[in-house]
Amino acid sequence: MMDVAIVKMSEEHIASLAHIERECFSTPWSDKALADELKNSHGRFFVALCNGKVAGYIGAHNVVGEVYITNVAVSGAFRRQGVATALIKELVKISKDENADFITLEVRESNTSARALYKKQGFEEVGTRKAFYESPRENAVLMTVNLK
Repeated sequence: MMDVAIVKMSEEHIASLAHIERECFSTPWSDKALADELKNSHGRFFVALCNGKVAGYIGAHNVVGEVYITNVAVSGAFRRQGVATALIKELVKISKDENADFITLEVRESNTSARALYKKQGFEEVGTRKAFYESPRENAVLMTVNLK
């Protein structure tokens, strides 16, 4: 596992994160959508830095103690090196500090590596959202970890 520093997302990270979005997702967030999260009082966005380089990020919204992960993305060059795990652990820590009840997310049914990663972090598969994703159309698996 490499040395990963987790920092709060700031304006200087937006262009790199938008690039990672385009690399990772068929319907990526825009630079503007990411930048708008800097002003969102519910937003919890953290960036992973490896040797000073933006390696990935996690984004979530904490609304009345319910934390919804919007995105977890890691650049291809940094995958399978503990980056996503470090990001998830940071979000769990912050969410516990904020006295949140749970963290939840949707993940593509076919994304078995992500599902395994979340399970390792204590998330359980709690449901399915039919035809949730586009490009390609696919079901989402709903995963949740209770923090209390």
